[in-house]
Amino acid sequence: MSTVRNYLIVTASYWGFTLTDGALRMLVLLHFFQLGYTPFTLAFLFLLYEAAGIAANLGGGWLASRFGIPRMLAVGQSLQIAGLIMLSALDPSWSAAASVAWVVGAQGIAGVAKDVTKTASKSAIKATSAEGSGQLFKWVAWFTGSKNAMKGIGFFVGGLLLELVGFRPALWLMAGLLAVILVAGLVLLPRALGKAKSSKSVKELFGKSRGVNLLAAARIFMFGARDVWFVVGLPVFLYANGWRFLEVGGFLAAWTIAYGGIQALAPALVTRSPDGLSREIPAARLWAGLLAAVPVVLAVVMQTSGLWRPDIILVTGLALFGLPFAVNSALHSYLILAYAGSEKAAEDVGFYYAANATGRLMGIMLSGLLYQYGGMTACLVGSAVMLAVCWLVTFLLPTAAQSPVPRQRLA
Repeated sequence: MSTVRNYLIVTASYWGFTLTDGALRMLVLLHFFQLGYTPFTLAFLFLLYEAAGIAANLGGGWLASRFGIPRMLAVGQSLQIAGLIMLSALDPSWSAAASVAWVVGAQGIAGVAKDVTKTASKSAIKATSAEGSGQLFKWVAWFTGSKNAMKGIGFFVGGLLLELVGFRPALWLMAGLLAVILVAGLVLLPRALGKAKSSKSVKELFGKSRGVNLLAAARIFMFGARDVWFVVGLPVFLYANGWRFLEVGGFLAAWTIAYGGIQALAPALVTRSPDGLSREIPAARLWAGLLAAVPVVLAVVMQTSGLWRPDIILVTGLALFGLPFAVNSALHSYLILAYAGSEKAAEDVGFYYAANATGRLMGIMLSGLLYQYGGMTACLVGSAVMLAVCWLVTFLLPTAAQSPVPRQRLA
């Protein structure tokens, strides 16, 4: 029962963190768009957030192995509180350059916080499942799906708080919530959870199996393909087409919640194998191919159809995008733990999510640039190209693990 208890505590802790992270993303995006920032400048505000996440994932995995998962959760939550307080100190009288620099710095702290917390939380699943039930796919799917549903609620909360209380009070409220979660995690989780042998050199830290390396490459392009339209292009497009802050936040929330729900149900949509890989890899290829087709069709429809409102076409198409993307994401989140070595799972997970952050960084840069010069159609074409690369990489994934994986049947 202790393994289930620890899993539930880590999941609940990450829920609270993710709620504030989603709300922060929406607050920053909508607040500064309202102030007149261009789409490319808005994208720039998030660059350090994602770039910092690359190093945070690599370092977070190593530190979680060395010092234990609860301490790294506390570090991530403390950094997020610091980032929120720093952002709340922004002075409207500052110059545009000073304001951008301040926001980028605060977002960089938030980026480190998010990815340290995520790496520690995902590693905790490997640690707890190895001790007990072996239901790795289900545990990963539920954790990932519920986390993304909570992030969707955070998008809505961010838009709502911006309208109801304003930018600065919203940041203070979120910092207070995180402080409560931080204390609860320190009190309830065993300090030794996740401690393991850590790498002693940079070469050893980057010496991953072929499966981990290829899955990381696929992850770069999959999440770059999502963020190239989702982070800047979509909310700015909807707002420019007459949607209110609350409506933009509400749609992004609904999409992310539905996406998270599908992730949690992914084990029911994928035929599982006794070895945990031989059927799951072909499933990843199938769902990646389906996903790559969606933005192609949507870009064509938006360019050729003059009968319907473009915002309605877009949100309908992106609702369809959510199904294969959610299943792909859940499969990848499971596969990294299946490929990860049991002794250094936290480091393997950190390496994988460093690739995830790299993809998001690339997607955000392209989102602002493509939207500014080519609108939503350009963003969708960029997404399709990235997804085609992701799909091709899945054909190289090994169907047998090169490091120890759980051999129990993933029922």
